[in-house]
Amino acid sequence: MDLKKIFGTLLTLLGIGGLIYTGILFANEQGTTKMLIVYGVLGAIFFFSGISLVRTTSSKKST
Repeated sequence: MDLKKIFGTLLTLLGIGGLIYTGILFANEQGTTKMLIVYGVLGAIFFFSGISLVRTTSSKKST
């Protein structure tokens, strides 16, 4: 597996985790508005950059 794909997968998982954490804080009414926005935006950035990195990395095998 290519290093870019591993890094893209890691970014995607971190983004999903950040978005889930934001949703939990929002549902439990525990976070301030600023904190929820920061976690949500960072989670979205990680998620979409990870998806983009995995998508654009070619899966050609060199022999």
